[in-house]
Amino acid sequence: MGFGRILTAMVTPFNEQLEVDYEQAKRLAQYLVKHGSDGIVVCGTTGESPTVTDDEKVELFRAVKEAVGPMHTVLANIGSNSTQASIDLAKRAAQTNVDGVMAVVPYYNKPSQEGLYRHFKAIADAISLPVLLYNVPGRTSCNLLPNTVKRLSQISNIVALKEAAGSLDQVSELKRILPEDFEVYSGEDSLTLPMLALGCSGVISVASHIIGDEMKEMLDAWFAGDSALALKWHLKLYPMFKGLFITTNPVPVKAMVNMIGIKAGGMRPPLAEATAEELKFLEELLYQVKPEEKALAASSSTRGSV
Repeated sequence: MGFGRILTAMVTPFNEQLEVDYEQAKRLAQYLVKHGSDGIVVCGTTGESPTVTDDEKVELFRAVKEAVGPMHTVLANIGSNSTQASIDLAKRAAQTNVDGVMAVVPYYNKPSQEGLYRHFKAIADAISLPVLLYNVPGRTSCNLLPNTVKRLSQISNIVALKEAAGSLDQVSELKRILPEDFEVYSGEDSLTLPMLALGCSGVISVASHIIGDEMKEMLDAWFAGDSALALKWHLKLYPMFKGLFITTNPVPVKAMVNMIGIKAGGMRPPLAEATAEELKFLEELLYQVKPEEKALAASSSTRGSV
């Protein structure tokens, strides 16, 4: 299974002063691996990577790996739009016992496919850890094309791709031309089941903060050959898959993590917290998909204490 089937792109908890809360990050990571996740991606987009400093990232890498131990995968997001800065952070991450690094397509400067190849090759050449590529054109304005991924797959420690271009045709082409042992992960919760049908390995998820156990049921059913049960789970969970993106990620999921009693805190600027209308929608969505949470909220006077 490589890195695992379900990895959560974990939010970064902040305290009331918007400082990184490392103890709460450890608790959240432990909660996630108890509820369906095989591993954690630290300081990705969902972890507010643009506003978390490199020193904070390194400490988070170390803290989360310490929290979940050797049985669960921790991937450190070291990617940026500067090749040298990405290399420098990758080298620091390699000293924290993480299991691999994730490197996003450089954003804003829109490199060519050759530039992308050289960027990722330079990162991989600088460390011995496994590298997971991350393609998310909606964030980066730059699409890592299948033929470039194929070239990169020939580098021994570039072993996987998180694919979030939103195109099943692109996924089909990736699976057609890539080596069989090169893993492709869904980067979009709602496309997980279709991408599994195309031969992908799993998902790097946002929704697994809230419905990790249920997502594990869906993936377990698929890999056990019960596609009908997997489809039932997909359709049940689909409102959550889509609803967590009613506004910029990670604003909705961080709000919902707080709702289920795990202190994730607020957002660092320039992100703004969810509006009252958005919070009402998210609360109704939570109770729709997980009605047991409503009963817990009504009966517990200690919500938010985790």
